[in-house]
Amino acid sequence: MAKEHEEIILTREGIKKLEDELEELKGPRRKELSQRLKLAISYGDLKENSEYHSAKDDQAFMETRVLILEKMLRNAQVVNEDNLDLSKVSIGSTILLHDLEFGEDIEYQIVGPAEADVINNKLSYESPLGKALIGQKVGNTITFEAPMGTFKYKLLEIRIA
Repeated sequence: MAKEHEEIILTREGIKKLEDELEELKGPRRKELSQRLKLAISYGDLKENSEYHSAKDDQAFMETRVLILEKMLRNAQVVNEDNLDLSKVSIGSTILLHDLEFGEDIEYQIVGPAEADVINNKLSYESPLGKALIGQKVGNTITFEAPMGTFKYKLLEIRIA
């Protein structure tokens, strides 16, 4: 979990996603859990009431997530994609790479660690590839070490998502 004043770097899309999740948790999810708790309590003896204990566990998890999201949003620094320098890779850039070993192209958006999601091609600037890419220019060959070995890419394009 982030320290109290630790800056969280997010894109506008990342901020929106966190705000939407927080709104969902504080609204519909809280109401749903409240109804589950009322129903479970109506079953009687709370000591051996698995529905009650399950709902309480879910409530604790949800309230913890609410606190985490609120802290992240409070400490968020939003990357202004409108002011990105497209001459080099920076946080918020969308890049196109050519894998020199496999001959495939892949696109990533460089984001902060809180927003990273490799399945959706959002790459943390703190990852091995992210670190190697920051500051690079179109045409450069990027070689970096990762736990699975050495990788080599050619930077084909830098743009805004």
